[in-house]
Amino acid sequence: MKLLRTAALTTAALGLSLTSLSWATAAPAPKFLAAAEMPPAPTAWTAGPVTPGLPEDFCAGTAAPRSSSKHRLYATELDTNGRQTVTVAASEAKAKVLVNRLRAAVESCFDRMKQENPNVDGEALYHGELPVEEGAHVYSIDSFDPVGGSNDVALYSVGRDGRTVTVVAWGQLGDLEDASLSGFQKTARTAVTKLY
Repeated sequence: MKLLRTAALTTAALGLSLTSLSWATAAPAPKFLAAAEMPPAPTAWTAGPVTPGLPEDFCAGTAAPRSSSKHRLYATELDTNGRQTVTVAASEAKAKVLVNRLRAAVESCFDRMKQENPNVDGEALYHGELPVEEGAHVYSIDSFDPVGGSNDVALYSVGRDGRTVTVVAWGQLGDLEDASLSGFQKTARTAVTKLY
């Protein structure tokens, strides 16, 4: 009886150490941008908690799988906001497919806006790929609704490091001339670099 109890305790201890070992060797969780790493703004940025799932985003929508995504929201005291979504794909091949799907969603965003509201005017531009890890693609969407009187600009980046994909979105009232494109490009590079 004593021998069985010792064997059970040894097995339990071994199981505990194997569990601890598997946690220790697990891949580290991707890191998100800090508030101070967002593009320059007249007032300071604040960052919300990292939350499971996808944020509300008309352009990126549900192109990424909700179950393997997390996001963080950012805001300033003025009309400037941001979002970062991080999705860990099952493989690098699936991450490449996801990047293409997200890029297509962002590239078609302005056309979908016009379908919903034919009065909307503006343009969507591709600002190229940033040389960071497996790349980060940068876009701008400048829109004006003459009926509602709103003028908005949004910047997006879709980047990848291995099998992890991140989308950074930034938006405020105004047009592209009011946006800090170079500041956003720096944020986009940081977002990909900082993942791991």
